[in-house]
Amino acid sequence: MTEARTEARTEARKRDSLAIGAVRRDFAPWLDPHAKPLIRFDQVTKRFGDFVAVDNLTLHIYEREFFCLLGPSGCGKTTLMRMLAGFEEPTQGKIVLGDQVVSGIPPHRRPVNMMFQSYALFPHMNVEKNIAFGLVQDGLPKQEIADRVAEILRLVQLTPFARRKPDQLSGGQRQRVALARALVKRPKVLLLDEPLGALDKKLREETQFELMDLQVNLGMTFLVVTHDQEEAMTMADRIAVMDRGTIRQIAPPGQVYEQPASRYVAEFIGDVNIIEGRIAASDAGRLRIARTDGEGELAIEAPPGVATQTGQEIAVALRPEKLVLHREPPAGAQNLLSGEIWDIGYLGDWTIYLVKLASGQIVRVSRANASRFVEQPLTWDDKVHITFAPEAGVLLTQ
Repeated sequence: MTEARTEARTEARKRDSLAIGAVRRDFAPWLDPHAKPLIRFDQVTKRFGDFVAVDNLTLHIYEREFFCLLGPSGCGKTTLMRMLAGFEEPTQGKIVLGDQVVSGIPPHRRPVNMMFQSYALFPHMNVEKNIAFGLVQDGLPKQEIADRVAEILRLVQLTPFARRKPDQLSGGQRQRVALARALVKRPKVLLLDEPLGALDKKLREETQFELMDLQVNLGMTFLVVTHDQEEAMTMADRIAVMDRGTIRQIAPPGQVYEQPASRYVAEFIGDVNIIEGRIAASDAGRLRIARTDGEGELAIEAPPGVATQTGQEIAVALRPEKLVLHREPPAGAQNLLSGEIWDIGYLGDWTIYLVKLASGQIVRVSRANASRFVEQPLTWDDKVHITFAPEAGVLLTQ
């Protein structure tokens, strides 16, 4: 019987996984011109004295979307979330939730709930009472409170810990209590401000997937603020990359990484190498780029819909994992950079090589450690050559 129950649970998890995968794969309401956003920031500006925290920003978020505001400290992402929650009011513009302009509505009257980075659990209350606190304040019947608390405890896998106090829990368990307390009121939108910042790396990575699964199962809209690129790339349906109160790009994670709209986005998301140059010629969908350092030309694919002209100064973005290291220059390579290994970083699954070119520029190359042993491994001061495919280079005009 025990083996049968284990197999049944395994099959159930597989079915849930397939369902969640199908939902996330097919979800893209922003591509539907008839889809109506759940949240609209329309030309919103927020000033604190002379400082402009949010600058004439327009943003649409859709129902059931897992949306992430990503950017460095001071870029305006938390201010944007606090305005939606009702803790700040816009200086100009309007915020619409559903069909209602929310300006002037106090936080407790808005159909949103916010989970803070600090968790803010009541130390004298057990898990069950911490979660139930908001429902008690709203005056719900005792039986409904008990049922909703039991349901959310099951969803966040905390049922065995219901009677424990916060100081008897691990950091990950306290994070789940805070999440459950925010979810139990069944808001239209859950706001999460750096929700995983207090967790260690391994637990943070595990919790990212749990949050994704929970969001799909609840059918709720999540808006997350973070400065952690990996966190945003893992969890979000779409990412808004923010800079000094403005949005530089809004797109799904893969598009933000592979097709950055600007040099700022390319440099902020992941590791990147930037090669400066100017357009020397264009032929059959390929651009020839004369390198600024005078070390030859590069060939890259011309991006569709981007106007370019001969002589135009541009930059080429190259992701480290798309570069290939060679001991000898391969014959017929269209794109060749030569130098010597300046430094090496071993990360277990990857090795990072810093290659110093003749111009003095350092180029970062990532190589997957696919086998345990490497014959004649590359080492410091080795002369090497770097190649990449024309489609690997991303043209940056701004």
